[in-house]
Amino acid sequence: MNASKYLIAALFLVLISFIGCAQDKDKVSSISADQLREQMNSDSSLVILDVRTEQEQTGSLGHIDGVINIPVQVLESRLGELDKYKNNKIAVICRSGRRSEIATNLLLKNGFNAENVLGGMQKYRNTEKKEN
Repeated sequence: MNASKYLIAALFLVLISFIGCAQDKDKVSSISADQLREQMNSDSSLVILDVRTEQEQTGSLGHIDGVINIPVQVLESRLGELDKYKNNKIAVICRSGRRSEIATNLLLKNGFNAENVLGGMQKYRNTEKKEN
């Protein structure tokens, strides 16, 4: 009876370690809006991918000049458009950071060097106010 308790405990620990590893694998590399601004000034090869819709690009948060716009809804089918940037760092941005996290995960799984911009365009616009 005691041996079965140890076996169950051991199986439970193994299961927890597998779950923990699976969650770590899905973690996405992220940068802050301030770090994005620094990289924009220091890395001329930086690519910024905005995964919002075209309508959002003209909304109140606007867009960053020179970005590539591919909405997250169609990103997987349009990955080929980004192949020429496989050796570049890609900063992925959306409105708040959730869609860009999904897009960053997709890019990483397809061999791109991508980072999610935490807080998205909302944070990016807030850092403008801080600079002024």
